[in-house]
Amino acid sequence: MDTGTHVVMGVALGGLATLQPAIANDPLLPTSVMIATIIGSQAPDFDTILKLRNNAVYIRNHRGVTHSIPALFIWPVLITSGILLFTPETNWAIILLWSFIAVFLHVFVDIFNAYGTQALKPFSNKWIALGIINIFDPFIFFSHLAAFAIWGLGLARPGPTILVLYLLLVVYYLWRISEKKRVVAHAKTLHPDASHVFVSPTIRWNQWHVVIRTPDIMYVTESRNHEFEYFEQYSFDPIPDIPVINAARKDPNLSAFLSFSPSYRWEIEDKEGGMTEVRFIDLRYRSKGHYPFVAIVQLDQDLNVLSSYTGWVFSEETLQKKLNVITE
Repeated sequence: MDTGTHVVMGVALGGLATLQPAIANDPLLPTSVMIATIIGSQAPDFDTILKLRNNAVYIRNHRGVTHSIPALFIWPVLITSGILLFTPETNWAIILLWSFIAVFLHVFVDIFNAYGTQALKPFSNKWIALGIINIFDPFIFFSHLAAFAIWGLGLARPGPTILVLYLLLVVYYLWRISEKKRVVAHAKTLHPDASHVFVSPTIRWNQWHVVIRTPDIMYVTESRNHEFEYFEQYSFDPIPDIPVINAARKDPNLSAFLSFSPSYRWEIEDKEGGMTEVRFIDLRYRSKGHYPFVAIVQLDQDLNVLSSYTGWVFSEETLQKKLNVITE
């Protein structure tokens, strides 16, 4: 989820914690728990700092180790230790418990995005991306704000208010799961030979980005109000075992792209001066006729990498500027 949603979830968990008698009866503990849940709700995304290195490192590692099984336990220990430095008299077991709940909830809700996480590390490097909830979901975010308003105005106590909110969100998640299943089932009805149906949610409840892959064709479509609209179709061509592609795949940017993207097309184009450009395009994020998530590798005649880039680019002009900057 986006940072704002993780923040409101952290605040909500701090309110929910007041249902625990040991917290409700302690005048100081609720503040420590609130700090723990807010930090815990953000901690797994501290790896965003990897953007300062480059996109390849960020794409390959974001939502990886920091969202892994060991991280579920390491983050709470670090958070609890930090809080105890300032308030050593605080009940460490309660702080540890709610820190863990906050970290776990962060990782859990991220699984429902199209981006996903490597939540099973170190047992599996597979990306778990259910594609059910958009990165920013207005209903989730604003329902939290509504609950905070009820809480802040004194209309209801925080614990019961947040408990009702989260029961409502459980129902919401179950409904979204059923809606995605309906989209997938519809796609397979239209294409019984489909081997994969990649679904990405949008900010609108009734709209889903869909890529349908058959043995021969990849269809880029959109499901809106349970009706499919087809935009483009491409032949499904496995990555060939040829020198230019093999050389490009050694580049960190393309390697990072392939470690993350399950649905893409590739193309090779000869450029001026004997340069060859290898381009991989993720088909899941079509926006206004453009595919913004790409990986580009430019090579010379001897298959040496001249420049490369991976990330989100919303125009060809911007992409070429990035490649030129890298080359210079």
